[in-house]
Amino acid sequence: MESCIFCKIARGEISSEKIYENENFFSIKDIHPKVKGHSLVISKKHLDTFLELPDTFSSGFLDALKNTARKLLKEEKAAGFNIVNNNGKVAGQLVNHLHFHILPRKEKDAFGLGV
Repeated sequence: MESCIFCKIARGEISSEKIYENENFFSIKDIHPKVKGHSLVISKKHLDTFLELPDTFSSGFLDALKNTARKLLKEEKAAGFNIVNNNGKVAGQLVNHLHFHILPRKEKDAFGLGV
């Protein structure tokens, strides 16, 4: 998609500092972090939601999530992390391009998901 911000980042039209990258995914820091280190794992291919993720991307998807989370845990000296994926406007998806939030967590960080 020509106007999609994540597609532009994937194509290199918008510069970004990648945390991790593989064949089908890359991760970057969120520009509006909810906690320190809040990052996004983004599909290089334009997919609107998780339901469009091809099964053949499964290993690359898990690879990107795990390696990004490991780097963030170490970098932020975090004790844990949340992985969040919003699908559809009603669920809070702001960019219609498949992405997952990784939020490094620390003891008493005063952030809650309300789940």
